[in-house]
Amino acid sequence: MRLTDDQLRFFETQGYLVVENVLGDDVLAPVRAEYDALLDRMMDGWGMAREGDFAEKVVSAYEAGHDWFQPMDISLPGDRIEADTPMHIGPAVFDMITAPALLDMVEDLIGPELTSNPIQHVRIKPPERKLLTGEIRAHVGGTDWHQDRAVALEEADQTRMVTVWLAVTDATVENGCLQVVPGRADLLPHCPQRQTSIAKGFVDTDLAVPLPVKAGGAVIFHPMTPHASLANVSDSIRWSFDLRYNVTGDPTGRGHFPEFVARSRQTPASELRDWREWKRMWDDARARLAAAPHIDLHRWSADAPVCA
Repeated sequence: MRLTDDQLRFFETQGYLVVENVLGDDVLAPVRAEYDALLDRMMDGWGMAREGDFAEKVVSAYEAGHDWFQPMDISLPGDRIEADTPMHIGPAVFDMITAPALLDMVEDLIGPELTSNPIQHVRIKPPERKLLTGEIRAHVGGTDWHQDRAVALEEADQTRMVTVWLAVTDATVENGCLQVVPGRADLLPHCPQRQTSIAKGFVDTDLAVPLPVKAGGAVIFHPMTPHASLANVSDSIRWSFDLRYNVTGDPTGRGHFPEFVARSRQTPASELRDWREWKRMWDDARARLAAAPHIDLHRWSADAPVCA
């Protein structure tokens, strides 16, 4: 899917873009099936009955105290990595990340040499009223105000990068769609809170604009654009993926996690085309990191004066 001149100008000035109908069921249906099968396997291991559709099973497993998030995530976590830390690296997700329609849009924004950045996550958010007391994970509950540049390490401060937020279910104001303060701010101070979040008083949330988008659509962000999510006050889940792409050769901001060339007009042979190789890269990274000292994913200190 190619972006129009008007869309490109809007992104340049506002720092974000909502694009409907990026991916169809030919891409998303296999992702849904892959995750449904993954959840069924986990429920079998937990001794739970598989009752209801995917959303209902997610909520019932969560209410029963079973952690499906990390086994479903498409990255390793920010805390200590063990040799058996779970993650999900599968063929349908790989096909989604490398979908030509998606890469066409990214190419229009940052050029034809594209690396799949390892700062990537699945977000499956149960209704807010179902969240357990003490739930602080931004990938499960609400997402605080932040800039994507700030959640990468300093090595990537000059990296040419965009975030593509893909909706697997319709994202509405009721079920917790994203919101944005339009424009590109300077790099604002962040604090380790529920997540790495913009320090209090540094973003005018009165300027926030909600960004509903239907399943198969995307919200694209400049890395300096402040954004957050609304609370999911609906009766079902809100499901999306955060994907990032950077210009090949630029630091990813997660140098210890694997990256791969998703598109190259100059050297097409450098593109990764086999999901099994992608999985091997993540498996190798997990084994290496499990045997090494922990690497913090973020640069911000809770002791900073703005975080008091």
